[in-house]
Amino acid sequence: MGNNYRKEGKFSYLESGEGRPIIILHGLMGNLSNFDGVFDHFSNKGYRIIMPELPIYSMPLLKTNVRNLAKFIKRFTEFKGLKDYILMGNSLGGHIALYYTKHYPEQVKGIVLTGSSGLYESAMGESYPKRGDYEYIKKKAQDVFYDPEVATKEIVDDVYKTLNDRSKLIRTLSIAKSAIRHNMANDLPSMKMPACLIWGKNDTVTPPEVAEEFYRLLPNSSLYWIDKCGHAAMMEHPEKFNELLEKWLQKVEL
Repeated sequence: MGNNYRKEGKFSYLESGEGRPIIILHGLMGNLSNFDGVFDHFSNKGYRIIMPELPIYSMPLLKTNVRNLAKFIKRFTEFKGLKDYILMGNSLGGHIALYYTKHYPEQVKGIVLTGSSGLYESAMGESYPKRGDYEYIKKKAQDVFYDPEVATKEIVDDVYKTLNDRSKLIRTLSIAKSAIRHNMANDLPSMKMPACLIWGKNDTVTPPEVAEEFYRLLPNSSLYWIDKCGHAAMMEHPEKFNELLEKWLQKVEL
């Protein structure tokens, strides 16, 4: 995807394809490569796939929260002149998509959530005092997936590096607290646009009952399950994820 990476002004992002824009928002410990499969597949299927890098670790500490990340996406959509787009997010990215939709619904034609926070999530919490323990962090990273082998050394090293950088750790904690404060339960019933929920049946971070609650509260939602799958379905089962997303897109004709 290197040829698709762009840096313009304050924004760094990946973009490919033509058609209805799908804006993909990565999670707190995630990065753009988490969505490789989605990016490659749908940019060749009549969609314009755009993945901005979220400034989680470069924003002023007092502004490091869900609200300001949603404002960042608002500035990005205006900068790019985007309209009638679908927002897709995993974990924190899904939460930002929901908060964004609450405040700027005009151009949001659909929402795709996978392992999204916004109602509940089991964060790393008690693991922070042990952040210097590589094996402990490795186990925590593996627990995100049904298949621990998905947590490659590169992924574990990245998480370890983040949690041992004091500035990044403080911002990680700030975002986690912000996510708890910005519970979306009361806002979801007013989001009438089509919503696609793709969930791992073995997700321990945002467990299956969270998906069921999203399904109950979002009035125009469809829920799809992936077996033997944890918190990041698009990484663990990219082909199945794309198949379900394509099925939903055809169903709602977005």
